Amino acid sequence: METDVVSLDRVHRRFGAGDGAVTALHEVTLGFAAGTFTAVMGPSGSGKSTLLQCAAGLDRPTGGTVTVAGTDLSTLSETGLTLLRRDRIGFVFQAFNLLSSLTAEQNVALPLRLAGRRPARKEVRAVLDAVGLGDRGRHRPAELSGGQQQRVAIARALVTRPAVLFADEPTGALDSATGREVLRLLRSMTSTVDDAGGQTVVMVTHDPLAASYADRVVFLADGRVAGELLAPTPQAVAARMTDLETAPC
Repeated sequence: METDVVSLDRVHRRFGAGDGAVTALHEVTLGFAAGTFTAVMGPSGSGKSTLLQCAAGLDRPTGGTVTVAGTDLSTLSETGLTLLRRDRIGFVFQAFNLLSSLTAEQNVALPLRLAGRRPARKEVRAVLDAVGLGDRGRHRPAELSGGQQQRVAIARALVTRPAVLFADEPTGALDSATGREVLRLLRSMTSTVDDAGGQTVVMVTHDPLAASYADRVVFLADGRVAGELLAPTPQAVAARMTDLETAPC
């Protein structure tokens, strides 16, 4: 039986108060199982970013509970949340956020150094090998292509062996061919991380082709879950998105 690494139970997120209040998430209940790749999609303003922020402990919901790797985030202090994000959650964004003065190896090792650990070089090299950049460790970001820089960012997110990897538009700054390479890498990670099982990946995207690399697509509309699609194809995803975007308010 699959275990949910991340679960949201009746999560509600409201911004503001009174007549000007906006509900970004409304009673959202979702689970993300170990070793699965889920894409989250929806029209602009549907709550995708808020969902990611609440699920990753970057924002506290107004109501409901979020559990990551067995820990109820509502029980944690701000320091506790920071430590959990550092140790159990990986982040990959559209912007690579690499430090230009550091080599690929040094960028990947940074989360371990910030945690007070002295990373072993073979540990860092192993993660770079996993993303196909074992021979680029001494290169700085300016000496790498966009796709290679995103792979370094993914390696940096994986070096702490997180329970879940959250990716927010990870191919948004890449050309289509390079983007597909990154998506194939994310796809492969769900079954080839280590003996404990594949990596859990949750990706927010607007691209039906990117979403088709996932095991399932979860659709949001007006802060609510509006259905899901298993074994998605680009055509099926695009059709569902068209239905959501043209649905009457």
